[in-house]
Amino acid sequence: MRVDLLKPLDAVLYREVVSRAIAEDLRQGDITTESTVMAGQRARGELRTKQSCVLAGLDIAVEVFRQLDPDAVVSSSKTDSDACKPGDVTIGIEGLAGALLTGERSALNFLQWLSGIATQARRYVTAAAGRTTILDTRKTTPTMRLLEKYAVRAGGAVNHRLTLDDALLIKDNHVRLAGSISDAVARVRERHLDVPVEIETQSLLEVDEALDVGVDVVLLDNFGLDDLSDAIGKCRGRAKTEVSGGVTLAQIDAIAALRPTYISVGALTHSAPSIDMSFKMMPAS
Repeated sequence: MRVDLLKPLDAVLYREVVSRAIAEDLRQGDITTESTVMAGQRARGELRTKQSCVLAGLDIAVEVFRQLDPDAVVSSSKTDSDACKPGDVTIGIEGLAGALLTGERSALNFLQWLSGIATQARRYVTAAAGRTTILDTRKTTPTMRLLEKYAVRAGGAVNHRLTLDDALLIKDNHVRLAGSISDAVARVRERHLDVPVEIETQSLLEVDEALDVGVDVVLLDNFGLDDLSDAIGKCRGRAKTEVSGGVTLAQIDAIAALRPTYISVGALTHSAPSIDMSFKMMPAS
């Protein structure tokens, strides 16, 4: 599977975080590299995958090396969203040996982390097999949301809300504070008449109430499979549905068979394991 039309991240969105990552690692200097590598020595290196994965973050990894050696020459036959097998070369680079050694860990950290998210997303999308849309959530690493949600897109899943002003989603706490589903929806529509309204429900009775007030999307939170089937049946033709609440990869097939509009999965970002990769270098000829 290849994700078409994945728009690259604007470098403005990651240049500063790359700079901070280098500073975090470097501090007053790379004392090992400074002691073992001659100034001006050149080298070439290859960043390889050690397990099957979906790539995300290639430009960010390259940015690490470019901030340390602006003249480094980079080559790659891969792009974000590509599937890789063990041993595949993701990035080839030639430049100052000291810069490549100093940037190695930060570059790997970014690429392993984001590729882990993309790989996790691809697994869920594959399991859904086109029967529903896999969404991410706002369960992201603080200040790293834009990068993590980009990786989700690289894996073929779809971003839900990026920020709190991105969509109207009435959750259980909003309902409790407003007094009821109908009261919460009424208050929202007083201020945002033309914005689609999604509301979280936790029972079939709440689904009925949400449908009675004409919401656009009903979020079905932590429903058992039988109740999910009933709830999706109630909503069909009246509102879109989003299944949520600790959904695992093993559950996707059974849930997708019920044909909800969406399944949202926090695990795409909060529990994706990093991908094992390596960076091997040799003197440039």
